[in-house]
Amino acid sequence: MLADGLRLEPSDHAIGRSRGGLSTKIHQLVDGTGLPLVVIVGAGQSGDSPVFAHLLAGLSVPRVGPGRPRSRPVAVLGDKAYSSRANRAMLRRRGIRAVIAEPSDQAGHRRRRGSAGGRPPAFDTDAYKGRNVVERSFNNVKQWRGLATRYDKLAIVYRGAAVLRAIVLWLRQ
Repeated sequence: MLADGLRLEPSDHAIGRSRGGLSTKIHQLVDGTGLPLVVIVGAGQSGDSPVFAHLLAGLSVPRVGPGRPRSRPVAVLGDKAYSSRANRAMLRRRGIRAVIAEPSDQAGHRRRRGSAGGRPPAFDTDAYKGRNVVERSFNNVKQWRGLATRYDKLAIVYRGAAVLRAIVLWLRQ
């Protein structure tokens, strides 16, 4: 976790079965220590970027003392799947620093447009090195056999197991 506040890493992994086969994704926001803050289960065939706004909308971190819960992190670390103009604009409007790598195809399109393509988005390589926390968090999720093999037929039951796993991780902390 950053010393100046909350840092989030959104990510997804297609683990588990659904009625259509191995296509359910767990989307999570985790803090800097790998503890899940928001858990959403989505369809495996859908993209990752449209879920990003729902993940941020579900964020609510209670304060130790009095005051409203925190819903605005200092920075969001994300992989290339979350690199879109809409996501970057949403983070900019909320005053959140985006540490999201730019995919090579987007960089090529921007360069091809010349001066009309604009500047490349700011990217902090040192901060991006901390994104492995979310990958380690998903390795921890996969330790639950029920989540890794996805024997549940209903998505609500599968989400319940994912939330229960998050609760267990928080209780161990």
